[in-house]
Amino acid sequence: MDSDEEAYEAAPCGQLTTSMDGTIVKVNNTLLDWLGLPRDAVVGRLRFVDLLTVGGKLYHKTHFAPLLRMQGEVGGVALELKRDGGGRIPVLVSSVVKYDDAGGPVLVRTTVFDARIRRAYEEELLRERKAAEAARRQAEGDRARLQDALAVLQQSLLPATIPDVPGLATAAYYHTASPDQLGGDFYDVFAIESECWGFFLGDVCGKGPTAAAVTSVARYTLRAAAMHDPTAALGTLNAVLHERYAGGDLRYCTAVFGTLRSDLETGEVTLRFASGGHPPPLLIRADGSCEFLFSEDGTLIGILPSSQFPLTDVTLGPGDMLLLYTDGLTEARVNGKRDLYGPEALRTLATQYAGTSPAALVEALSAVLAGFGPRLADDTALLALGAPLPVRQRSVL
Repeated sequence: MDSDEEAYEAAPCGQLTTSMDGTIVKVNNTLLDWLGLPRDAVVGRLRFVDLLTVGGKLYHKTHFAPLLRMQGEVGGVALELKRDGGGRIPVLVSSVVKYDDAGGPVLVRTTVFDARIRRAYEEELLRERKAAEAARRQAEGDRARLQDALAVLQQSLLPATIPDVPGLATAAYYHTASPDQLGGDFYDVFAIESECWGFFLGDVCGKGPTAAAVTSVARYTLRAAAMHDPTAALGTLNAVLHERYAGGDLRYCTAVFGTLRSDLETGEVTLRFASGGHPPPLLIRADGSCEFLFSEDGTLIGILPSSQFPLTDVTLGPGDMLLLYTDGLTEARVNGKRDLYGPEALRTLATQYAGTSPAALVEALSAVLAGFGPRLADDTALLALGAPLPVRQRSVL
């Protein structure tokens, strides 16, 4: 068995004893080996503070020594020892004061633990944290650049502005559910001939680049087919989508397409539209009555080789509005995601804006969409068309 002296000299940690002025009076072989110094160069010649680096000496003077005098012990303080010939050893130092029978301090016993492995681990951990932080910043930068690119592409699929249509008030809004994905909703208002205008709003199945491609096809096909009546225009889009996508990755959309004419003398706007699998437009009369314009809807556009899309005619009197929307609004989750916002909530809100303007109605709905926050799983497009009230009759909100 090891004797007490052998155990002291060969301990896995450094051991030393100092007088109260810090002079080293005893030191074990372990600590001498770390320092690279002979015993006779240390015992009686050096103080503990002489073994420390400049920073360690300052800390010992300002913190370590005062705490030791006040408390009688200090534990686990990180310092650095100087090696003979250069180099440093990170250590953890614990000291305790020994008192005589009268309570007076007589010496200080200090244990020194080698912290090189711990220091290496901490440095590696710090490097990993810095690398992770750099990767996080890079990912955030990449995501921001991707979002910017997607926003530009999304805007390219929508009209830059809605044109001024004589005798008609319009308002449109597009709400993006996620900046990380392209949506498939679309809308437009455009001139067909001098007194006839076209409009449409639709929703492509899915998200991402493929949905964006279908959106582009739908927009340009409907514009090109606008010289036909709404039934024929949707039929043309149906044929184009079915021919292009029926062979493999089936793609389809829903849409409302219509034409309108304004009578500047009466203030009325006559509309004719057809729908392919789309939520019914909401008619809001100036007197406060609201109704969904259900029709014998055609099927989803692009599913079948051919399909019928029945016509619906409606006349807007002064102050009346027609709201087109995609199902991202009515199918938004509310009440802890248990319920849908639903058509009745839409009708209730729209009734409150009867007799106002498409802009006021769309602004109110945009606030509703913003209030859904992350619960909104799908993009939403809104397009409101209205026959303006005469200036003297307009409500002021």
